[in-house]
Amino acid sequence: MSSAAPVTLLCSGLLGVTVDDDGILERAFAEAFATQGIVPGTAAYARSMVHVHQTRGQSAVDVFRALFPDAPGRAEAATLAFDRSYRLAVDRSGLAPMPGAAEALEHIRGSGIRVCLLTGLSRSLLGLVLDTLSWWRAVDLVLCPEDAPRGYPWPDSMLCAMLRLGVTDVRETAYAGGTESGVLCGKRAGASIVAGILTGGHTRDRLHRAGATHLLGSIGELPGVLDGATGAAQAAGAAEPVIDPATLPSRAVPPPTAAPLMPPP
Repeated sequence: MSSAAPVTLLCSGLLGVTVDDDGILERAFAEAFATQGIVPGTAAYARSMVHVHQTRGQSAVDVFRALFPDAPGRAEAATLAFDRSYRLAVDRSGLAPMPGAAEALEHIRGSGIRVCLLTGLSRSLLGLVLDTLSWWRAVDLVLCPEDAPRGYPWPDSMLCAMLRLGVTDVRETAYAGGTESGVLCGKRAGASIVAGILTGGHTRDRLHRAGATHLLGSIGELPGVLDGATGAAQAAGAAEPVIDPATLPSRAVPPPTAAPLMPPP
């Protein structure tokens, strides 16, 4: 395979990249902290919300386990409260695609690239998001923390997507996400394109330091990047020399010399 492999799979983040939840995620974390006695105006609340921002993209259960390392019961209770708060907020306010996201996904799939959405939301919340947007048929695969041994920033979820969709070369994958942990996932999985999406929560500098190969203002710019990569791969393939056996000298490679037969003793 040429070093410029055509992209056949895009793995994309969900919240802030393809889906706009209008701040529901942060409010759900805040309400979950309140169930554990961590309320606005306290130093504990400020530290906890800083941690939420720094680990954006990671699963809620991993965030709470890191904050309550010696109290697994509190982490579990906070996770349940987070899920309940997020669900109630979506039921009240709904969700919307990020501007240009639906058109971008349609274009990407129309060009023959399969799409997998990756999220740190639980399976039930992921189902809620897809139901709300009627997106079950808009992508080829969706994965949540329950589907891989480890979540962001580890590469497990992307590698799982490759296995499920039959990708044979990691260079055939692209990643798009707006968090440091997501970019690290794409980089560690070997994706040839790791696009940092600036609507996803983390800054341009942070995404660049994490290893983003492209920095895009929105998911709407991604089809152009993927189309360009496909054209480059096709051009590289066309430029590779093809050897016609008929043009080779008849004795270009001497046949191997057979070992002499030894008479039986």
